[in-house]
Amino acid sequence: MIIKRIDVLSAGKIAAIIAAAIGLIAGVMFFLFGSLLGALLGSALGHEGGGMMAGGFLGIIILPILYGIFGFIGGVIQALIYNLAAGIVGGLRVETE
Repeated sequence: MIIKRIDVLSAGKIAAIIAAAIGLIAGVMFFLFGSLLGALLGSALGHEGGGMMAGGFLGIIILPILYGIFGFIGGVIQALIYNLAAGIVGGLRVETE
């Protein structure tokens, strides 16, 4: 089987979903470690760490959106380049059983 062409929008959507999932994981990590750092800094300085926690909540919302947008753009660009290259060399050969 030879893959001769990849649908550009389909590749962009899949890349966006994968990147958004990675962005969600990064946002959760940012929230957890940001909250921990804020609490440690707040207790050391005698303040509360609410600012770091708010930044963590924003990370959970904003990072998946940004990762998804840039993942879509990257997926579209990669599919376009693949289609150009496949037109020159004939495509990607995949062996299945």
